Amino acid sequence: MRIAVVGGGPGGLYFAALAQQLSPGDEIDVWERNAADDTFGFGVVFSDETLGGIEHADESVYRQMEREFARWDDIDVHYRGQVLTSGGHGFAAMSRKRLLQILQQRCAELGVRLHFRTLAPDVGRLAADYDLVVAADGVNSAVRARHAGVFRPSLESRRCAYMWLGTDKVFDAFKFYIVDTPYGVMQIHGYPFDATGSTFIVEMADEVWQRAGFKAFADREFAPGDSDEKSIALVRELFADVLGDAQLLANNSRWITFTTVRNQRWRHGNVILLGDAAHTAHFSIGSGTKLAMEDALALAAALHEQPDVERALAAYEAERRPVVESTQRAAQASLEWFENLGQYVHQEPVQFAFNIMTRSRRVTYDNLRVRDPEFVERVDEWFARHEQRRGNGDGDVRPPMFQPFRVRGLELKNRVVVSPMDMYRATDGLPGDFHLVHLGGKALGGAGLVMTEMVCVSATGRITPGCTGIYTAEQTRAWRRITDFVHTETTAKIGIQIGHSGRKGSTRLMWEGIDQPLPEGNWPVVAPSPLPYRPGVNQVPRELTVRDLGEIRQQFTDAAARAVEAGFDLLELHCAHGYLLSSFISPLTNRRTDRYGGSLRARLRFPLEVFASMREVWPSDRPMSVRISATDWCDDGITADDAVEIAAAFAEAGVDLVDVSTGQVHPDEKPAFGRSYQTPFADRIRNRTGVATMAVGAISSHDDVNSILLAGRADLCLLGRAHLYDPNWTLHAAAEQSYTGPGADWPLPWRAGSRRPQTGRTEGPKPRLELIRHGEPGTAHRRWRPGRGEPDE
Repeated sequence: MRIAVVGGGPGGLYFAALAQQLSPGDEIDVWERNAADDTFGFGVVFSDETLGGIEHADESVYRQMEREFARWDDIDVHYRGQVLTSGGHGFAAMSRKRLLQILQQRCAELGVRLHFRTLAPDVGRLAADYDLVVAADGVNSAVRARHAGVFRPSLESRRCAYMWLGTDKVFDAFKFYIVDTPYGVMQIHGYPFDATGSTFIVEMADEVWQRAGFKAFADREFAPGDSDEKSIALVRELFADVLGDAQLLANNSRWITFTTVRNQRWRHGNVILLGDAAHTAHFSIGSGTKLAMEDALALAAALHEQPDVERALAAYEAERRPVVESTQRAAQASLEWFENLGQYVHQEPVQFAFNIMTRSRRVTYDNLRVRDPEFVERVDEWFARHEQRRGNGDGDVRPPMFQPFRVRGLELKNRVVVSPMDMYRATDGLPGDFHLVHLGGKALGGAGLVMTEMVCVSATGRITPGCTGIYTAEQTRAWRRITDFVHTETTAKIGIQIGHSGRKGSTRLMWEGIDQPLPEGNWPVVAPSPLPYRPGVNQVPRELTVRDLGEIRQQFTDAAARAVEAGFDLLELHCAHGYLLSSFISPLTNRRTDRYGGSLRARLRFPLEVFASMREVWPSDRPMSVRISATDWCDDGITADDAVEIAAAFAEAGVDLVDVSTGQVHPDEKPAFGRSYQTPFADRIRNRTGVATMAVGAISSHDDVNSILLAGRADLCLLGRAHLYDPNWTLHAAAEQSYTGPGADWPLPWRAGSRRPQTGRTEGPKPRLELIRHGEPGTAHRRWRPGRGEPDE
């Protein structure tokens, strides 16, 4: 084979070396426009997993890298005059320049032809002359741009400004410095890369960057290789306490904003993208070099394993894309956390440290407990005391999810809520035995609060013929039967969610075709504007008149009064998912020109009127919540910033909790699904408005719940599908965490089953075969101490 590699960075060089090893007869050319000794940046960081792959792929390269590594385990968070340390993280870093030298030397040994200070020939010519063209030419890839119509790249520029710098101060761990400057909060990401220096990345929100005057310094053309010396001088001044006598080092150092690169395709004929040309992930979760070298390993292996180039490239992309997309999701969460850093600076140091550790959702409560149990114990103790000061619990240390929560006169025994889930099993709106068993079973299963499905305010306000209502006396009595069971047989509380389907009504049961119109027996639907949910499929709704609005407001008020009779502990107003009140709030569905349309404040007018009317008849000692869609996941729809304004408006009106969901407003939505993907919206609302929030959406483990609560991202966590899979989810979560306190009380007849059943023979306990045990309790807090052999503990 003849292989052309465009780009002589670590990814391109490492691929060339591996491919040449696996097939010594191949001809491999690498083009790099810079000189061999040119390098930008300072240090690169690797995970143990990546290093294991490098060791097995090319032991020669690994051994040379290993001799250069700065190794440590700790992360120090410098915040509000305190240093919070979490250990057990396992870092290995080295100089980027030294890494390039090692890879260049290895390529030369193997016979790879390296062309420095040379632009690669046109990609079309390369594709014709070579069997394979590897585009490893970075974030500004010329190859990707040339075939953009095939690769279909997405380049998303973000809102923080940052600059790569170095310092001759040798840090002994990974460092986060959070500094409140006269211009706003700035942060440093720092880590050692050898015995002589450290990487020093300064980052801040765009508005802070502008207030500090950096924009004026950066507002000019820089010659290749030049650094922004004026900005660097100000950085040195602002972080004098961090640097002490140490110097800042520049290397083509200028302000940039991070660009997230994604491509719908990575291959075009015999041309393949690798590293930053194919994808980027924010530096706050690791190294782009790490990802590029993993790509290189996978591509070389695929070429060796597959019979031809076409299948090799397909196998490479199939193997790497899921890994990269998972990494990018974590990187996006971390990136957005730093963009919104200002919303966390009110947090106490212990919570802030936990928050920054778990920002990407890859590192979690349980994960940190394995790495550094002492750190997690400290956070648990802080949370217990903090919640006691807020009027929740007695300060007893327990898993965070089992701390009680009080709102108005209602106390929940734990922070787990069974999310509202439509069951479609009612007849004429009447809940029956199914609902008794469904909701009663979930209450017996240990959750602190069980929510009904959306209970409709009228027959024509139902979503489907199988939806429940609370618009008749018979329905009210049927709900009372259910609440009496919950209150008599369990220690759970039960809440009702009240809503109106709006333009999404008169549709089939979910399993018959979700959002599909009824073939017969349908009823007319209404909305703020005559816009069907799906044109040509769903009904065109009738636009509501002001008189209609008064009638519907009264239906909601009557439903609230009946909910009091029915014995519910909490009332939630459904203003999400494209149903009637949600349709008033979103600009995608509300095109009115009267006082109920126009600005966000005007679009909120009717939902707020409904809420106020319900609050008047709902007892003052019982809480009310509101469910909102915090984003429409569509252009020109509701945004995360709008959601903060929506929540603040309801808080001003007297809401106690905001149940933060997203989407389902427009059929063209493009949600960013993933684990706990809606939690950042609850997080933003809670930390910007101060109102209590409930997080919902792909939260499925007790680890997720504990992580969300401890980081201060929400006050309660709603789980839906997890409770369908396991109605006793909360009790089982307690057993798995060895918790037996009042936050997870098993019903008396069930207590004999409160321990996990034995499942067969185990391999323990094992006999003791050593006199002195090693690695016993206590996490090793290794620090980087250059010149002293192994890192200190």
